[in-house]
This record gives sequence, C-alpha cells and structure tokens, in this order.
Amino acid sequence: MINLLDFTLEELSETLNPKFRAKQVFEWIYKKYADNFEDMTNLPKSLRENLSENYFFNPLKCVRYEISKDKSIKYLFEAKDGSRVESVLLPMKEELTHEDGGVKKNARYTICVSSQVGCRMGCSFCLTAKGGLIRNLSAGEIIAQILWIKKHNKIPHERRINIVYMGMGEPLDNLENVTKAIKILADHDGLDISPRRQTVSTSGLGSQIKKLGEMNLGVLLAISLHAVTNELRTRLMPINKAYKIEDVLDAVREFPIDMRKRVMFEYLVIKDLNDSLNDAKTLVKLLHGIKAKVNLIYFNPHEGSEFKRPQTQDMIKFRDYLHDHGVTCTIRQSKGLDISAACGQLKERSKEIIK
Repeated sequence: MINLLDFTLEELSETLNPKFRAKQVFEWIYKKYADNFEDMTNLPKSLRENLSENYFFNPLKCVRYEISKDKSIKYLFEAKDGSRVESVLLPMKEELTHEDGGVKKNARYTICVSSQVGCRMGCSFCLTAKGGLIRNLSAGEIIAQILWIKKHNKIPHERRINIVYMGMGEPLDNLENVTKAIKILADHDGLDISPRRQTVSTSGLGSQIKKLGEMNLGVLLAISLHAVTNELRTRLMPINKAYKIEDVLDAVREFPIDMRKRVMFEYLVIKDLNDSLNDAKTLVKLLHGIKAKVNLIYFNPHEGSEFKRPQTQDMIKFRDYLHDHGVTCTIRQSKGLDISAACGQLKERSKEIIK
C-alpha cells in the first residue's frame, strides 16, 4: 500500500486517469478532511475501490495528547511501523468576537512538526537525541501531522497557520522529504500554506543550508545557535565539530530571505552556562551584518538533564542588551510547562495507548 500524502498534485495527476480526478482527491483530503475513500462521493465507485486497495492517506494515528493550561497541545503519533513522533499545536492569538457573536479576528496557530524518528545530531540538552536516529519521516508523514491536528481542532482548511519544522529530528538531515512536504503544503489545491509561513529550523548543517537556499523555496530559516563560542557550542551540539559557528553564519549570509523578513536565531538559555552579558556582547558581534532576530528560549528541564532553567532577570538583561545594540530580540513565552513540554518527553513517558 502507498501513502497518498507522499504525492504532489502533479505526481498524482500522472497516476490517476483521467487527470482531473487527482484534483478531486486532493480536495477531499486537504479541504474536506475526508476520513476514507468512501467519503469521496463524486468519484466513481470503481475508482474508490481501486484507491482503497492500493493507497492510504492515514499514515499516522494519534496515541496520546496532552492539553496545557495555556491551551497548547502536545501530540504523540504512531506510524504504520510503530515508530513514534511528537507534534505541538501552539495557539498564538485567541479568536476575537463582536458583541453580536460574529468573528472579529480569527485565532492564529503555529504547528511544530517532527521530520525524523529520533535524531543523529546528539545535542546534549535534547531528550530526542538519547536514542539516536531511527529513520527519516516521509513527506506524507510530515504532512499527516499537520492534517490531523487541523482536523482534530476543527481549524478550517482555508485558515492560515504557521508551520515550524522544529520538532523531533534535524529537518536538513532529511532535506528531500522536508522540501517535498513544503511544496505539497503550499499547493493551492491542498492546504495552501505559503512557504513564507513555513520555517525550517536547523542545528546548523552549513552545506544543507546552502542547498536549501539554492532551491529558493521562499521558506524562512531559523538557526539553533545556543552558544557564542565554538568550545561551548561543540559541548552542547556535536555538529559544531563539522560546522563551526563561523561556517554556519557564512551559509546564512548567502541564504535568500524575503526583504521583509529576518533570519531567526534560536538561543536556548541555560543557567550559568550561556546567560551572561559577556555572552550577549559576543552575540551582537557575531550577528553583525546579518538581518537577524534572536529568540531567547528558556531551557525546559527534563529528568536526567544536567542543565537548569535560567533566571528571568538574566533573560531580561540579555534581551535588553541586544535591543540596546540594534539586534531585534524576543523572549519566547514558554508553553506547556504543565505537560510534557520538552521534545521527546511525551514519547519517553507514554506507555499507554489512548483511543
């Protein structure tokens, strides 16, 4: 059986006859959130039977989810082979209504998706790294996370959402499938999620950043920096042995970015390790000449970790120093602290299957 979500519309058009049936199938899957081929009532019965015998479009099932007080939702999905990955729905802005109950402004969401089962990067602060890399997710398995979450939360197909490839795995270590997912998600006949609403977060694979840039897909780029010296970054992120900070920044400088956008630099702040004003000063120097935005992230403690969550006042001092020296900087508001917040934590904790 073949996963239909792995197909672009063009590929599906070459498979189905007549070709216009592909567009109909796409509409049922991505716009009408069909559960099965029998729902596709404008397709001939013979075609529906043929599709059922040869294809599927439910490569993942949700085996557990946890809802935080802040309304973020952590999902644990299981693939056909039993592999498990996590995704997160992050409410960014609540829905606003008029006095008569009409919608004034729609709610806004970001979905954080996984690109691999496990990860080979070996970052010392990351729970996902414990088991190493098991396998890449296919484009369709990446898409299935978004489709399932939109459907589960009754988010209409036309409602624009933001996608961040920042869950389990290194997206650029699965470049082919991630970029295919980006293209399928952007298709107007599918979920129609513009590449400008899709952010690829990487630990800094310089050569892959270059390849992604050469594709010129229009996606946004986020770099997991986390340290301002090669010594500390190598301790935190072994990939730094192959791609040192200077190499990563050189690749970023060549990356095509929309003039209205910035390259995001994710900086995981760890108490007494990379949270000093001297670190802030060095970071300003490193980012000189790059249209950058720094996102300071509180380290989320998990069992067995040697690292600690930083003090709020140190985060604020760090942010203010960057602001005062011309670098756009925000402190990411931690979500899901009352649930399995750290990547891989829900997977580690889950032993039961929920329906």
